[in-house]
Amino acid sequence: MARKLTDFTGQDVREGAVIVYSTRQANSVRMSEGVVRQVASYRDPKGRTHKTLTVQPTGRDSGDIQRKTRNVVEIAAEHFAVVGYQSPTA
Repeated sequence: MARKLTDFTGQDVREGAVIVYSTRQANSVRMSEGVVRQVASYRDPKGRTHKTLTVQPTGRDSGDIQRKTRNVVEIAAEHFAVVGYQSPTA
């Protein structure tokens, strides 16, 4: 039986989930908000499985400098929190 992916608070992570994750901005780190587009995994050469999330940034970030692009990014499924879920009508 496969384990489902959860954040550190126990919230279920699936496509359409709105998450907050850390991103780099010059020499500092900021928090960014994004919508999960895909949950995937890969196996490294030692045979360990790692989960990844494909995320579409919403443009809401901490800090004064705005994000330059809203390109889809792939992040490791670590150190993020689920804020809510995107409504199916939006």
